[in-house]
Amino acid sequence: MSSARGPRLEFAVGAFLLLALGSVLVLAIASTNNRFGFSTNTYEITARFSNIGQLRAQAPVRVGGVNIGRVSKIDLDPVRFDSIATLAIDRRYSELPSDTSASILTGGLLGESYVDLQPGGDLENLQPGEEVAFTTPAVDLIQMVGRYMFSGPPGAGGDTPAAAPAQDVPPPPAPSEEPLP
Repeated sequence: MSSARGPRLEFAVGAFLLLALGSVLVLAIASTNNRFGFSTNTYEITARFSNIGQLRAQAPVRVGGVNIGRVSKIDLDPVRFDSIATLAIDRRYSELPSDTSASILTGGLLGESYVDLQPGGDLENLQPGEEVAFTTPAVDLIQMVGRYMFSGPPGAGGDTPAAAPAQDVPPPPAPSEEPLP
C-alpha cells in the first residue's frame, strides 16, 4: 500500500515546489519592473538639488504621472555640497526640451519620493550627460508640520517681529466744541 501512495505524494510535493518557485519568479520580475540591468536602452541626464529628502536610487522619474525612467545614482558635489541625481531616461523620451525642470515629489502623504520632470518649450533638447537647469528640492513634510504646530498662534512671538517700543508721540488735538458751518 505504501508503494502506491509514495509516487502520488512525491508528485504533489514536486508540483507544490514548482508552483512556489514560479511564484517567487513572478514576484522578482514584478519588483524589478522588468528591468534587470542588462538593458542599455536609456540615456543619462543629471539634476542638482539642494535637498533630496527621501529620494533613493531606483526611484521613478515621471512626466505627467507616467514613468519614463529611474534614478540611477545619487552623489554629493564635494565643492557646492549639492546632491546630484543621475536620471536614466528611456530613449523613447529623448526629446525632452533643454528648459525642462525637475522637482522631487512624494506620492501621497507618506508615499515614495520620485523625480517629476516638467518639459519646457525650448526647441533644443537635453543631450545625454547634460544637467537639468531648473530644479525644485524636496519638501520635508515633517519639518513643515513641526513649524506649523510649534509656531503658535499669530502674534504669539513665533516668527513675528517684536512690537516696536512706545515713543513719545503727542496726543491728537481734542475736538473743538464749536458748531460746524
